[in-house]
Amino acid sequence: MQLIKKIHQVAYRCKDAKETVAWYQKYLKMNFILAIAEDQVPSTQEPHPYMHVFLDAGSGNILAFFELPTLPEMGRDPNTQSWTQHLALEVECMDALLQTKQQLEADGIAVIGPTDHTIFKSIYFFDPNGHRLELAVNTGTAQMADKLDAVKWDMLEEWAITKRAPAHARWMHDGSYAD
Repeated sequence: MQLIKKIHQVAYRCKDAKETVAWYQKYLKMNFILAIAEDQVPSTQEPHPYMHVFLDAGSGNILAFFELPTLPEMGRDPNTQSWTQHLALEVECMDALLQTKQQLEADGIAVIGPTDHTIFKSIYFFDPNGHRLELAVNTGTAQMADKLDAVKWDMLEEWAITKRAPAHARWMHDGSYAD
């Protein structure tokens, strides 16, 4: 039996809780569902006041942010590329993806994509806190999913030994997919 039922929340730090809530409401249509504020961290008893805000990311998923005004400004891991750590969110259709891209760009927010990953298409951009976001729309078929499922362990084993990209699913990015 699987232990995990679902992701309760994914939490990030933000620079300004009010600005963050407004941004996610405007661009990603997320509802603001809860705010919790304390002057002391319940789990560690550290004396750090914080604002903890929760946004509805759909299907019972919660995206949360902490504003920590007494701590030094947040930074990024200098040894990790900016494209690596990101939050990918699924949208219903290509029209929704393109409309969001248009709205972001109209407000001066740089957007990469749509990028075609064969099994989904996506756009990439940063929120006002510097967190990279990806919006994705699924475009794959059941046959594609089966092909990927059939090679996942072989790919992982080969990677563990060679640390080079296995070719088992190269069709995803080289245009050679055939049913």
